[in-house]
Formats: sequence, structure tokens, C-alpha cells
Amino acid sequence: TVTAMLSAVAYILMFLDFSVPFMPSFIKMDLSELPALIGSFAMGPLCGVIICLVKNVLHLFITSTGGVGELSNFILSCCLVIPAGIIGRKINTYKGAVIGCVVGSVVMALLSIVSNYFLVYPIYENIMPIEAIINMYKEINPNVNGLLECLIVFNCPFTLIKGLVASVLCMPLYKVLRPVFNSYYRK
Repeated sequence: TVTAMLSAVAYILMFLDFSVPFMPSFIKMDLSELPALIGSFAMGPLCGVIICLVKNVLHLFITSTGGVGELSNFILSCCLVIPAGIIGRKINTYKGAVIGCVVGSVVMALLSIVSNYFLVYPIYENIMPIEAIINMYKEINPNVNGLLECLIVFNCPFTLIKGLVASVLCMPLYKVLRPVFNSYYRK
């Protein structure tokens, strides 16, 4: 029940996305990883993964990316919540949760390069030519050349910031909600 409620909140948060000035318009910032992080800390990384899966499967019904955006969101969200949940539960303190969030954000950022380069953008190329995608990056910074450089210069820092923002918001929320989760699971 808790996983379903957190999944619903994550799905709703996907709608509250917004563009950021240093990224192409097709890449948006949202806070849908926040409930998945809370679930990962409270009930384990598998719960976080399920929340990421449910929010993206539900989002498939209204997508404009042919499912490619949801695939990318799922992969990168899991890259955040799995390490954060493992470390946060192993070092079961506030400091452990912070360390987990930082490690998860770094893993998410670094793997964004790999997943986008080898999986997401090659699939997305069926919707939009890769040259058009690179040109959208070049409109922001004309000095970038090639997809890999675009991913390193733009996507990696953006993804790191996205993970850290969700983490910073998660910390006080989880601190407040932790007693509720603890009392729920002791019954």
C-alpha cells in the first residue's frame, strides 16, 4: 500500500516538470525521484525500483517520447535509488542517508553518459535524427562536437544536479516520515 501511494505521488510529480535554461527543451527537470528515494530508505532499494517502474509505466500512456524518455527516467532513477537505499539502510543514520544520496547522485550522473550514449539516444534517433539532437545542444553551446561531448558537458552535470536536488528535499521529508514508517513496520 505504501509503495502504491509513493508511486502515485511520483507519477504526479512527473507532471510538475520544467525546462532549465542550460539544457535542450526536450530535457526537463522533475522531482519524481523524491518518493522513490523515501521508499528506498524506508522499505529497501527494491521498493524504490518498483516506484520508479510504476511511475514510468503509468507515464507511458501520455508520453510524447515514444517511451524513450520513460526508459531513460527509469534507468537513471534506479541508478539513484539503489545505491542510496543500500547505503542508507546499511549505515542506518542520517549521515548514512546523506552519503547514500550523494553516492546515488554521482552514480546516476556518470551512468547517464553510458546509458544515453549506448541505449537511449540510439533508440531516440528513431524519433529525431541525432544531428538534430546535437544541434539543440549546439544552440546552447556552439563549441560542443558530437553526442558524447554533449552528454559529458550537459547531461552529466544536469543529472547530478537533479539527483542532488531530490536528495536535499528527501532528507528533511524522510526525517519527518521515518517515525511513521518505523511504527508501521513494527506492527
